[in-house]
Amino acid sequence: MGAQIPSSGPQFYGRRRGRRLRQHREGLLATLLPSLELSLPADGSPLDTAALFGRPVRDIWLEIGFGSGEHLIWQAQHHSDVGIIGAEPFLNGVARLLSYIADGNVGNVRIVPDDVRPTLDQLPTASLGRVFILFPDPWQKVRHHKRRLVNEETLDQLANVMAEGAELRMATDDADYAAWMLRIGLAHSAFDWLARRPDDWRSRPDDWPSTRYEQKNRSGGQGPVFLRFCRRSRN
Repeated sequence: MGAQIPSSGPQFYGRRRGRRLRQHREGLLATLLPSLELSLPADGSPLDTAALFGRPVRDIWLEIGFGSGEHLIWQAQHHSDVGIIGAEPFLNGVARLLSYIADGNVGNVRIVPDDVRPTLDQLPTASLGRVFILFPDPWQKVRHHKRRLVNEETLDQLANVMAEGAELRMATDDADYAAWMLRIGLAHSAFDWLARRPDDWRSRPDDWPSTRYEQKNRSGGQGPVFLRFCRRSRN
């Protein structure tokens, strides 16, 4: 499970491990993760998404950087007919998600415990119905902005793998990163911003649960913004 950093880009995340895990969660990494970990075809061919979840699903969603997994597990439990892929290099967060899955007997989640970019390269075109990028590291120092996950290259990858009409949801509590996300999203030819009035980005949609990370408001600012974009028609 060593992190694979694509040669074409910087590392978007920080450390791989935090505090020492409890024995139970360390055990889940060894026993449960192998059965849920998404494996990429070694020859670089597209993933067979129809076979990922062991049963038919009506749609496939992706959460990039799921943190402790609270949002992802809520979506999985409330949309049992959707297959959800979660990507997160921080193994303590992966272990916490595994505990949620084990406790809730959730069967519609697959995990990428690593950088998401190789997976984006091998997902079939137009295979995703929704993508979440929630509270990514803002990399606040100007010299670190190149490490921000939301950038033109990431949106290019997402534009390829998202179906027409698919929704991209992004959130941050960092005012500078919010402006950055909005500028990158508005400038991209494949996406339309769905907001029509201020409440559309200031207020949380009903199917967008809060997380403990979000409630801490680590930036100290006025709170999070909720940005929703739609994948335009390919015509």
